[in-house]
Amino acid sequence: MRIIADENMPFVSQLFEPLGEVSLVDGRSLSPSHLIDADVLLVRSVTQVNAALLSQANRLSFIGSATIGTDHIDQQLLISRSIEFAHAPGCNATAVGEFAFMAMLELAGITREPLAGKKVGIVGAGNTGSALARCLAAYHVEYLLCDPLLAEADTHSTTSTRRQYTQLDELIHECDVISLHVPLTREGPYPTWHLFDHQRLAQLRPGCWLINTSRGDVIDNPALLQLALTRPDIKLALDVWAGEPTPISALIERADIATPHIAGYSLEGRARGTLMLRQQLARLQQCEVDIELSDLLPEAIFNQLTLSASPDEAGLRQLCRLVYDLRDDDKLFRFYAGQSGGFDQMRRNHRHRRELSVLTLVNEGAFEVDWLTKLGFSGVNL
Repeated sequence: MRIIADENMPFVSQLFEPLGEVSLVDGRSLSPSHLIDADVLLVRSVTQVNAALLSQANRLSFIGSATIGTDHIDQQLLISRSIEFAHAPGCNATAVGEFAFMAMLELAGITREPLAGKKVGIVGAGNTGSALARCLAAYHVEYLLCDPLLAEADTHSTTSTRRQYTQLDELIHECDVISLHVPLTREGPYPTWHLFDHQRLAQLRPGCWLINTSRGDVIDNPALLQLALTRPDIKLALDVWAGEPTPISALIERADIATPHIAGYSLEGRARGTLMLRQQLARLQQCEVDIELSDLLPEAIFNQLTLSASPDEAGLRQLCRLVYDLRDDDKLFRFYAGQSGGFDQMRRNHRHRRELSVLTLVNEGAFEVDWLTKLGFSGVNL
């Protein structure tokens, strides 16, 4: 079996070499000639899988994308050519949810306005939005959900887990913090391309924090830059950008937190995404995978900490930084963003991010901190 894989897909050789020959390529420069005589193609979101790319693929039978989103895949084309497709929904949901929550804690430190007591609007209540909601609920932060597609589905649900949803304009009017977790769509009843255009951006509450970990074009970036220039009260945490890998440099400068599309780049999330593709290919081949996620992951530098008291918000921010300090990536991105290839270089070399579960908290006191396990930390006597 001949397998073509994005060179930046973690653990891909370890997981797929037992199946055949694995050739690693740059996902952005993948060409039709790479796919001649290829049986399997493994990509990330940087590769547009379309008719042009597959024009010389003479025996391709499986395409896997180690991503949540699928807007880079022409799925109708794959159906017409009887090519099996798999992706990895939910693989990095925890990572994205935790990243958005950490970004809020960092903005709280920047503005000296506590996250506790604010109302957060989550636009997109799928896997990543729900992961953020769990973090906020653990920290007892009020939040509103907006997701018209899920709202319609829940209307017909008879389960006790039905959630409450808010219209987008009402959410914008009510919320102090807005976090975006939608796929990028241009068609259908609820397109998300430029969902936050000039008009909606102008409606943001004074001092609003706007966080985007979904897709860059969900926000009209030139309009957002204009907003940042005229309304310094609005605080921005941006992980995704229009025009990647060459975002608007002035917007990077104006953002309070800026990172190069790495919100989902925890080692756990990335390994989980590649493993999910291996498992789905194994099901098609009617065989088993004898590798667990834990087999792929290295030991963390910090893996246990004893608590002497229940942390306040500043203490919680310090705990999160022990696992992942997003200020480091913000600083690096501002340095590399202006260099040719800097955006992709940071993504390619990103190997240090872990999820909160890697840190075990030991409670030797009598204080109540079970909310920390609900937030994601592992715990002993919590």
